Amino acid sequence: MQDLLAEVAEKVIELARHKGVEAEAYLTRGRELSIEVQQGEVENLKEAGETGLGVRIIKEKRIGFAYTSDLSFPAIEGALEDAIRISRFTAPDPGNVLPEQQSGYAVLDIFDANLESAGLEEKIARARLAEEKARAFDRRVTIIERSGYEEGEVEVLAMNTRGVKANARANYCGLYLFVVAEEGGSAENGFSLTSARHLADLDPEYAAREAVGRAINSLGARVPASEHLPCIMDPYVVTRFLSLLARMVDAGAVQKGKSLLAGKLGQSVASGVFSLVDDATFTRGIVSFPFDGEGVATCRTPVITDGILQTYLYDSYTAAREGRESTGHGQRGSFRGLPGVGSSNFMLQPGTASPEELIAGVERGVYITEVMGMHTANPVSGDFSVGAAGRMIEAGQLSYPLRGMTIAGNLGDFFRDVEAVANDLRFYGGKAAPAIRLKALSIGGE
Repeated sequence: MQDLLAEVAEKVIELARHKGVEAEAYLTRGRELSIEVQQGEVENLKEAGETGLGVRIIKEKRIGFAYTSDLSFPAIEGALEDAIRISRFTAPDPGNVLPEQQSGYAVLDIFDANLESAGLEEKIARARLAEEKARAFDRRVTIIERSGYEEGEVEVLAMNTRGVKANARANYCGLYLFVVAEEGGSAENGFSLTSARHLADLDPEYAAREAVGRAINSLGARVPASEHLPCIMDPYVVTRFLSLLARMVDAGAVQKGKSLLAGKLGQSVASGVFSLVDDATFTRGIVSFPFDGEGVATCRTPVITDGILQTYLYDSYTAAREGRESTGHGQRGSFRGLPGVGSSNFMLQPGTASPEELIAGVERGVYITEVMGMHTANPVSGDFSVGAAGRMIEAGQLSYPLRGMTIAGNLGDFFRDVEAVANDLRFYGGKAAPAIRLKALSIGGE
């Protein structure tokens, strides 16, 4: 398949040069597998694969784009012709550039051949075992909403008329579990989400313990009084806030004035214990890859160091608008779309304290385990007010569960109020964080 992708890309570049246009060929071959079990039986099993080509051309600073999943010569030629024709109707823009030839790409261990060759039954067994363990852990678990296994594989080839030629392959697997526990008329949900490069690293028992623990620890939840209290956030919740921060350091959003962090390079935007990197070369990351969606080499990019904003994230377009180089953050959802700025492994760097030590440092406060409605937060003004659930902290210990509350504030104050960072780094997709402790947060309840 690699030979076919290379052959198609070379044909696109050859035809483009003959027609006197700059061009980029972006090809992907992908495969996805998802399995869900219910009471030990396979409820859903889906496996799908797709191969396709995206053609981007630039002529007189006008851009044209077309794609096809047919890799025959007539279809390839047709896609190029369509892209050229479309470019006649787009406005010229000095930001429309293709990246130059790269000096080299990181060698990453991101493809596990054993995952590809492992039998289907072995993968089904992981989801079954997670369900079995969850039911056995606690009698209060009454419903297993979903227990599933998923895996993905992708090969990408990017080539352009400026000398870029990049090819790599990656895969991953994951296990997820959603349960319901009931007691005394109270019913609560719990979940676990785990991703890994290797099948052996997926632990069904851990998934069951985490999902069940989240559910039973929420039983009998109370609505707290409205107060301003110290707050500790679970790693999963922190990654939800990091998703907002990733949008705020998107150079495209900054250039449009749609980011709270616009114009703040070199300034303090978070507390001194807050350091964040975006690193597509981090092997443990599920979205690690040696190049971005334009064939630009990726690297470790410090975004915030000791609270100081170091850089925004750029693709070739946003970088050209400022006369600088891309940071390797031109991301694409598939061959069907053009690249845009996006993060890779967006990671809050862990501290040295354990989560228990963070909790012990709070006389009275709230431990947040879940947030709802994060899409309502405003990355321009920074204001947020979202639903939340968690546990009360009393005398440095986790106490009774909480639900039906809101947390509110401003993202600028939020990141500056981080006073401690734990050592329990956890990935959720392309975002990773440990638990954090905030000086105070507005809690809305009764």
